[in-house]
Amino acid sequence: MTGVLWAAVSGIGFGLFQSVNVRAVRRLDDVYVSTFLQLLIAAALLLAACIAVGDLPLLADASAWALISFGVAGLVHFFLGWTLLNVSQDRIGAARTSPLLTTVPLFGLAIAAVTLGQMPGTAALAGIAVVVAGALVITDPRAEAGLRWQDSLPGVATAFLWALSPVFTVEALEGLDSPLLGVTIGLVFSAVAYALVLAATPGERRSARDLPREGVALKLVSGVLVALAIWGRWEALDLADVGVVLALNLLAVPTVLLLAPVIAGRHLERVDARIWLGAGLVVAGSLILIAAD
Repeated sequence: MTGVLWAAVSGIGFGLFQSVNVRAVRRLDDVYVSTFLQLLIAAALLLAACIAVGDLPLLADASAWALISFGVAGLVHFFLGWTLLNVSQDRIGAARTSPLLTTVPLFGLAIAAVTLGQMPGTAALAGIAVVVAGALVITDPRAEAGLRWQDSLPGVATAFLWALSPVFTVEALEGLDSPLLGVTIGLVFSAVAYALVLAATPGERRSARDLPREGVALKLVSGVLVALAIWGRWEALDLADVGVVLALNLLAVPTVLLLAPVIAGRHLERVDARIWLGAGLVVAGSLILIAAD
């Protein structure tokens, strides 16, 4: 497969994951258990992938700092980011959450400006304006009864965390040159941390035997889908330009808008002209930011 095809498959796969995952989250009715299952399944699958491609022995030569950095990147991207992703899907659905996730380049520019002093140029500023306009259309509380603008904060926070995690990943890759193994370390680290947190805060949480079978089955499917999408993205980054990969990853948005109402139910995932308009603006603005990078 070419890098372009890997990137396209990854983008569509991530959109399919979001469409299945939103139904799984609602069936399980526990965002934290849902996130833990997602981490566990994805970590197991990518660990198997590392064994299959022969990357696991590289751990012997990895520096402690690289392992720590990958662990921190995992906590930011997966432990926190995936938790907020599930919270956002539970609150506002997949159709509204997915376009908000594409604001990652916007936060990437902000982080670069703060950490590296790289100020955006004219083209980037135009992209920022389009992204913000699209986000405002999507989060407008007048769009749907009961919707508050605060409900969109978890989705926006997820995009910020996903823009922040590469800072640690780039640092880690200097001591362990295997992106697939690195992301697997981050997933395993996050899954273990999540297990400890859940064990320490049982509360009113149901036992594993009491979890709805449909919810667990859907979570298994969504965990496999997101793991394959992550693997596809890293393969694409190895074969194609970063800008091309980031652009094709945006295929996740139309995939969600088309499939989420079918999988999760049109009564829960209401995709109207306003959502399409907002999503179109966010995607267009993100493409401008990618091109301006």
